[in-house]
Amino acid sequence: MIVVAGEALIDLVPQGPGALADLKPALGGGPYNTAVALGRLGSRTAFCSRTSHDAFGEALLDGLRRADVEVSAVQRGPEPTTLAVATLDPAGSAAYSFYVDGTADRLFTAPAALPAGTRAVSFGTCSLVLEPGASAYEELMRAAAGQGLFTALDPNIRAGLIPDADAYRARFKSWLPSVTLLKLSAEDAAWLGGTPREWLASGPSAVVVTRGGEGLTVFTREGGEYSVPGEKVAVVDTIGAGDTVNAALLHGLSAQDALSAQALAALGAQGWTRLLRFAARAAAITCSRAGAEPPCAAELGEW
Repeated sequence: MIVVAGEALIDLVPQGPGALADLKPALGGGPYNTAVALGRLGSRTAFCSRTSHDAFGEALLDGLRRADVEVSAVQRGPEPTTLAVATLDPAGSAAYSFYVDGTADRLFTAPAALPAGTRAVSFGTCSLVLEPGASAYEELMRAAAGQGLFTALDPNIRAGLIPDADAYRARFKSWLPSVTLLKLSAEDAAWLGGTPREWLASGPSAVVVTRGGEGLTVFTREGGEYSVPGEKVAVVDTIGAGDTVNAALLHGLSAQDALSAQALAALGAQGWTRLLRFAARAAAITCSRAGAEPPCAAELGEW
């Protein structure tokens, strides 16, 4: 079981570039997209979050169920669903603004226990910024690490939601001893102001940096550095691409029974290159269609 913990929200996806493009509601949120992508790839997955009883909340749960994601760990509340409004530039790259005051997902509380059979827990994005839920997700991260579970983190920086950048950077560093796999974009890395080698020294066994269409690179605690190019594709938009990378990495590791720090250390150049290529291929498919629509296993072939 891979548990994905974090927000579920509604993306208002523009149907073209510019601030006044028509908007179409779509199921979203970085952790939510990761859970759906994992379910579509065939990994046994559960989602751990809090969703609204409103119509958007029901639609989010239905989307998880369609992807065969277990929802027994999802808390519910009467508060409205968070909205994220995307704007596309001419190249299809998305920027976001958020409507988050008093919404359901930020009122998440840490569960007493994770679903039976949990081997890995994934965290990231807005859920680690917006209080009081951020502290509850942080508590869950530290508890999972303390139990010896594999933990994955994608900070997926949304600078407009972070009122104190320096405080967030310090908090990010405090998470690293509890993280097994850190994945982030080159833009996130630049905003955070550190380097993969610095982060590895603080705890993670591996750091994966994505560079959009240019590909992915992994840095390992053993000193390895392995890169693959991006898959060439006609980009519709990049929504959900990074979340798909998260899912593909976790799915590939699970398929190899490699959800541990020791197993990551044993992957080597061949194992990491295969895994990164799989993630690049999955992300390219997501970029080839509108909104966060990660691929199914049949579109990628056997791991």
